[in-house]
Amino acid sequence: QVQLVESGGGLVQAGGSLRLSCAVSGRTFSTYGMGWFRQAPGKERQFVSTINWSGHTTYYADSVKGRFTISRDNAKNTVYLQMNSLKPEDTAVYYCAATEFGGISSIARAYQYWGQGTQVTVSS
Repeated sequence: QVQLVESGGGLVQAGGSLRLSCAVSGRTFSTYGMGWFRQAPGKERQFVSTINWSGHTTYYADSVKGRFTISRDNAKNTVYLQMNSLKPEDTAVYYCAATEFGGISSIARAYQYWGQGTQVTVSS
């Protein structure tokens, strides 16, 4: 059973920063591709960023490119999302996801495992 637990969300002013963490149970974390998605109230889930199993390949949504950085520590079974220069439109529940594929993907249905989400609220 693979479990994902996000942490690090909260309330921050526009222009501020947060770092989200996603701890993944299981011994095969280092083979998974990982992704971050978000969902704002009344909106569909939206791709944010993805990283491949080794951490050498990443991909970002245009809306966060240059502000967010995804990384992973395979020794700690954890993936991170560093969010800088936050905007009110970044407000959403952020979800961590894992895919057995191992590569990068911006498609939600490619991911087999999901966390419960962490709330990020950016005030203006």
